[in-house]
Amino acid sequence: MRSSSIEPGMVAEATQEVTCELTALHVGSGDLQVYATPAMASLVEQTCTSMVMPLLPKGQTSVGTELHIRHLAPTPMGGMVRIRAEVVDVRDNLITFNARIWDEVELVGEVEHQRAVIGVERFMRRVDAKSIKRNESSRDIHTKYS
Repeated sequence: MRSSSIEPGMVAEATQEVTCELTALHVGSGDLQVYATPAMASLVEQTCTSMVMPLLPKGQTSVGTELHIRHLAPTPMGGMVRIRAEVVDVRDNLITFNARIWDEVELVGEVEHQRAVIGVERFMRRVDAKSIKRNESSRDIHTKYS
């Protein structure tokens, strides 16, 4: 990673209202109208991304590589959650974060998240190559079974 401005101890905070779209019932991760674990994961990724993106050189971005989530307690629809994410390690191109999420009553989540800083151009070449292979494979399967 070329940016030395991302350092352990950096912190970002955010809040989010638990709307119908963020419930387990809506996202398909359960059948209750409570804050969904996938919504928590998304909040962590959004918060961590917004912390580091302005510090990355042009042509670089970060991609999520790991999430370890402990969803500790339910938050009802209409509640508010608050996240505090902190950079705890920067090694080579990997940034590790610890995040804690609270609702109005208690701690509801603890998450360790890792992001890799990557070159956009090289990454997109890999994506494009995979798309070409997928299209060729799909065409071969279609021809074989037609």
